[in-house]
Order: sequence, then C-alpha cells, then structure tokens
Amino acid sequence: MGKEDAMRVQLAEQAQEILGQSDVVIITERVDDVALLIGQMVKMGFPEVLDRHIPRHWKQRRISWGWTAVIWLAYILTEGDHRKVSVETYLKGMHHTLSRLTTQVIEPLDFSDDRLSHLLKHLSKPAYWHPIEQELNARSIAVYPLAQDVIRCDATTVSGDHAVTAGGLLQFGHSKDDPTRPQIKVMMGSLDPLGMPLATDVLSGERADDGLYLPIIERIRHGFQRPGLLFVGDCKMSAFDTRAYLAKHQDCYLSPLPLTGATAEAMDAWITTGVRKGKAGELTRIWRINDRGHEVLAAEGYELARTCGAPDGDGAWSERVLVVRSPMHATQQAAGLEKRLRHAETQLTALTPPRGRGKRQITDEATLVAAIALVLTAHRVEGLLSVVWERQVEQTTHYVGRGRGSENREKQVHEKIRYHITQIAREEDTLATRRQRLGWKAFVTNAGPTRLSLQDAVLSYRNEYRVERIFQRLKTRVHIAPLFVKRDEQIEGLTYLLTLGVRVLTVTEFVLRRALAQEQARLPDLHPENKQRQTDTPTAERILKAFAKVSLTIIQNVAGEDILRRLSPLSGVQEAILQQLGLGTNLYRQLESQNMES
Repeated sequence: MGKEDAMRVQLAEQAQEILGQSDVVIITERVDDVALLIGQMVKMGFPEVLDRHIPRHWKQRRISWGWTAVIWLAYILTEGDHRKVSVETYLKGMHHTLSRLTTQVIEPLDFSDDRLSHLLKHLSKPAYWHPIEQELNARSIAVYPLAQDVIRCDATTVSGDHAVTAGGLLQFGHSKDDPTRPQIKVMMGSLDPLGMPLATDVLSGERADDGLYLPIIERIRHGFQRPGLLFVGDCKMSAFDTRAYLAKHQDCYLSPLPLTGATAEAMDAWITTGVRKGKAGELTRIWRINDRGHEVLAAEGYELARTCGAPDGDGAWSERVLVVRSPMHATQQAAGLEKRLRHAETQLTALTPPRGRGKRQITDEATLVAAIALVLTAHRVEGLLSVVWERQVEQTTHYVGRGRGSENREKQVHEKIRYHITQIAREEDTLATRRQRLGWKAFVTNAGPTRLSLQDAVLSYRNEYRVERIFQRLKTRVHIAPLFVKRDEQIEGLTYLLTLGVRVLTVTEFVLRRALAQEQARLPDLHPENKQRQTDTPTAERILKAFAKVSLTIIQNVAGEDILRRLSPLSGVQEAILQQLGLGTNLYRQLESQNMES
C-alpha cells in the first residue's frame, strides 16, 4: 500500500470515529505545482490586470477573464497542453483545489470551448493586449526590483498544418523548423538578465525580420518612458533605420554587422588591421570563467569610431565599430574549412576516374577546367587547392576494311584522349593566411566606452541565449506547436497567452536564483539522477517538478459536506522554495481544514 492510500485509509477511519458512520466519500486531487503557479500569477497581478483591460459583458455572471486565463495557464504549464477541449476534464479532477486557491465559484461552462475562444479573441486585440503587457511589465519591475537597462529583441517562427490563405497569418517563408509547412512569425523583446518577455508581436510567416524591430522597440520604449535603454539584437537589428531611430531617441544599440554591402568591403581591411594588432600584442583580451571555474580567453579585439548620418539629414551620431575575434568561432570555422577541403578533394578526384566500364571520361580540357572551377566554387575553397592534370592518349591500330589482316593491308590508328588529374595539393601558405582571418566579427554600438566597454559588449551579446530560451520554452514547455487553433485571431491570442506562461517560468526561476545567491544557499533533491547534487541555479522546470505528488485528500459525508481535508506533507525543499519565492507555505496549507470537532 502506497503512502497516499495509507493516508486516505487513516483519514477515513478518523472520520468514522468522529461521526460514527461508515458511509463516507474519499476524494483525492493532485495539487502538484498548481498552487505554486497560481500563487505566482496572483503575485504578478495576472487576474486584476487582465480584468482591468478586458471588458466584462454586463450579462456575464461567470468567472472573470483574468481568473479564466490564470486557471487555463496553470493547466497549460502543468500539462504542456494548450488544447481547449482538455480543460473541462482537468477542472473536474481539480475542482476543490482550484476553488480554494482562487476563491472563485468554478463551473464547467466557465471553460467551455466557446468561452476560451472568446478569451483568445480578446487577447488578440492590440487595444487590450498592449496595455496588459505594459502594466504587467511595470508591476513585475516594481514587485521584484528588476533592472531596466538591457532589452533583447529577436524573432522566431512557428510552423503549423494549416491551409494558406491570402492575407492570413500562416504563410510559407524562411524557416529553420520546417520550410515545407506554413508558419507564423513571433517577434519579441525581453528584459535582461532574467529573459522575461516584455512585448510580443505575431505576424505573418513570410515577412523578413528586418522591419519587425522598430514596432517592438517603440512599444517597449513607450512602456518604460525613460531614455538610455540598451537594445541588443542579431545582425538584422543593425539595419540603418533601426540604429538611426534609437540614436535619435537617446537609446543605445548593440548588434553584429551582416557581411553584406559596405560592411563586406570594409571587413577585409578591419581583419587585416586586427591580424597586425594581434601580432603586435595590441588587441584587448577578454576573459570569462567557464563551467569548470577556469578562466579562458573569450575573445580579443579592438574598436574604431565612425560617424553615421540620419536618413532624413536631421543630424548625425557617432558609433563604435568593435572588431572582435573569437577563438571558439575561429575553431568552428577552421573545422568547417577543413571539411569543405576534404569534400572538394574527394569530388575533384572523382572527376577523372580510371578507365573502365561505365566510367565516363573527360575528353576536353575546357570541360575539365570548368568542372574543377565548379567544385572549388561550390565548396568555397577557391585559391586553396592547386590541381594538376595531364592529357593521356591511348592509340589502337585497326585494319581498314573487312576481312583478315595481312602484312600488306592498310592500317588505321585510332586515338582515345582523356584528361586525368594527377595531383591535388593544398596551398599551405594561402591556407595559413586564411586561418589567421577566421573567427572575426564586427559589432556596432552607439553606447560610449563608459556605458559599454569592449569587454562588456562582447559578454553582453553572448547572453543572447536568454531570449532563445523564451522561444525554446514556447516550443517545448507550453508546446505552441502544433497549433490546435485555426482562426488567425485565436492563433494570435493563444501565442500571447502562452508568452504569459513563459513569463511566469522566467520570473519564478530568476527570483529563486537571486534569493539563493543572496543567501549563498543551495537546494537539494532537484536532480533525481544525482541524489547528492545541490544547486543554486535551479531551472523553472525542475522547480515545478519538485512539487510532483503533492495531493489533497478530502473526506465527505453522504450529503457532500467536508469532514476532513488533508494535504500530503510538504518536504523541506518544497517549503524552502515557497519561502524563497515570497509565497509562503500557507499557499498550500490553506487547501486543508482542521477536523470540525477539534
């Protein structure tokens, strides 16, 4: 008999002794992490903020939109399932727990397919969603004293098995996920260092990223209403118009430059200068601590200043170009170069196979030269391999005419010409020069050295994984794909709802890590695979998993009245997590009530 079964039997016997009756009903609900999630969302202001901005119909008597969203999100984060059809079943198994946690009267119709669809429709409207985002941002920053300096912007795609319609959200476009399926594009700005979503736009999937940065940046700036923000993004954020806008409004940017246009032309000279400075020991070296606690070289580089003019001619601004070489990036590029060289050598050798049945030969020198050039170009190794070939002639003598041959019969000589590659050699001097030029990248920023040193710029950009984690959680934790909604307004509203779920995860993780760091404490029992391991950097996923198997047992009489309510005891690590998050253990203990006669 398990611990939960034993507890139910013991409580049933206790109830029978109290009431002297044998007919009792035992109800067990799995609470798990639901109480923590709802408590966290309440602290972050979800119910009141959503209720303030989503209008309530005058005939609406059911649970409010804010509480509808909170309960649905608790289900999504616990089960990883955003299907509307599953929510009613979930409610039946959690009715008592949810009613006590939310102090709401919950009915099945409150979470019908139609009602949840109405919630998504409301969230899809910018007039409602934008103020919701802004107020939640302000509340989180105030409640959890968060820094307001660095904003990261990036976009991702989400594919779906939807029909493509003219003007619809689902369109074919460039995708790293599945280019054979239509997609939507999700543009997001997030707050460092926790990686909390600040603003989200859902757009049609065929759109390029370049034009998506300005609207999201403008919304974030309007919400923060303070100059001097640092926006960090990938090379698509370095578009001239985006940089000009930020400079004009006294904000800062940091992004790599794409190797196109004028940058591609200037990069060669920048790298040459970097190589020369490296030989002279004049590069600034940037160090970091790796996972093993060792100090390793992260990058080295130098910077130069230049003036940029605004597109409308109103003014100009100064920006710094940071030319940086990463040893790790250089190693990766060297490995890629070596792989391309090997493939090119193999294909070049295959151009002129030995004579034999089915072995096609090249009989024209111009054809061979063109084939060699095509291989070198395809693998981007022009000038790095030298190829030597020779013209081979095979002569055979035949008698003219039919019949047996004789000494005096006329003979004819036939020649078979083939070109054969005899040597493929690597141009080692050229390769050595090329390897010196690997690993270089140029960044631009209008922040001064005092605000953002070369070292700070490099290390700050390398934290780009923080916004990538948002996208990862959207796809693997709340499972935005595949999308189980079809209409554009529901796709948009569901995406916004799921970003609220990711917001809960990131805030929970950050606040707990910060509290542990301040107290120099570690939590045990979060890694079942290693019982001895303790951590001060728990992930949100492990935090929630730590509350697995927390259950509520309710004993009722035949009239449906509660006799006893008992919660399975909280472990030490569960109590520690609740205290560190500022939620307190009463969040769970409120679910149970004492014996009525005690």
